[in-house]
Amino acid sequence: MKSKLLNAGLIISSLMGYLEWGGNNSMFLFEGELDVLTKLWKDPLSALHPFTLMPLIGQVLLVFTLFQKKPSKLITYIGIACIGLLLLFMLVIGAVGTNFKVLVSVVPFWVLVYLVIRHNRKMMS
Repeated sequence: MKSKLLNAGLIISSLMGYLEWGGNNSMFLFEGELDVLTKLWKDPLSALHPFTLMPLIGQVLLVFTLFQKKPSKLITYIGIACIGLLLLFMLVIGAVGTNFKVLVSVVPFWVLVYLVIRHNRKMMS
């Protein structure tokens, strides 16, 4: 049960990432994902980009683990890696650009990643 709660937390925290770019443009990742999903149905080629598809695939994998009797550690780690690529990039941008909002928005995801790894290691021993 704890594995499922942690995986659900990973999904939710990954959607809370905050992006800011040139001018007054900003959005949360859940808004961006909604745009990507809309574009996937209307014009699939415009949505094909690693930074849009990888996190989406990672979230689908984590949602899949929520329906497993015992969530697969391998699928969980693959999901974390897929989502983590974008959120690591955002963490670096937030740190280098001293953008506090972007930096703080990805911290919950990385805290949960640490907790998932710790939980899975305890389950092995």
